[in-house]
Amino acid sequence: MSFIVAIDGPAGSGKGTVTKLVGEKLSLINIDTGAMFRCVTLEVLNKNVDITNEMELRKILNNIQIELKKENDKDIVLLNGKDVTLEIREKKVNDLISAVSVIKIVRDKLLYLQREIAKDKNIIMEGRDIGTVVFPNADVKIYLDASPEERAKRRVKQNLAKGINSSYEEILESIKRRDKIDSEREIAPLKQAEDAIYVDTSNIGIEEVVEKICNIINEKIKRN
Repeated sequence: MSFIVAIDGPAGSGKGTVTKLVGEKLSLINIDTGAMFRCVTLEVLNKNVDITNEMELRKILNNIQIELKKENDKDIVLLNGKDVTLEIREKKVNDLISAVSVIKIVRDKLLYLQREIAKDKNIIMEGRDIGTVVFPNADVKIYLDASPEERAKRRVKQNLAKGINSSYEEILESIKRRDKIDSEREIAPLKQAEDAIYVDTSNIGIEEVVEKICNIINEKIKRN
């Protein structure tokens, strides 16, 4: 048996931070699906592959190795054995990830990997279609949201903490562009699952958001 918590929402809504903290508090395994898509995008860039070339994309997907691990209390992302934790957050990846994320063979491959990782485990997973596509029968579904402006401020702050310099204007434009692409794509568009609980994080602190979601999960566990 497993217990699955799905956290969905747009870029910069706080999904990654909230998922990590809730996972730590409730001893749930945290799976960062965004990092997985970023790894595929980075490999496409590394191999200089045209994303319309399905044969070349399949070669990448057949050989790609993505590992999410923790070292010294830090989340580390390995792509084919190389630490790409910072590189997958760079502008070159941000500019291409939406286009890569809508490709069916990419989504199918990562959908398989995400479900394999979660088998027989108590997990918390964040993304854009976790509650609607990856785990439609998740025990708890949360939809996190915030204004584009607030999300851009957070992303700039996160990048600075990671040693990445980025402009607020560029990040805001990137977020608005990605929102449009993610919500309008034909395959697994960004949307709130009918049975998901909506949480707007624009004007509340991270601690309050984490506490609220932990309470929701604990109530569900009690009812089970």
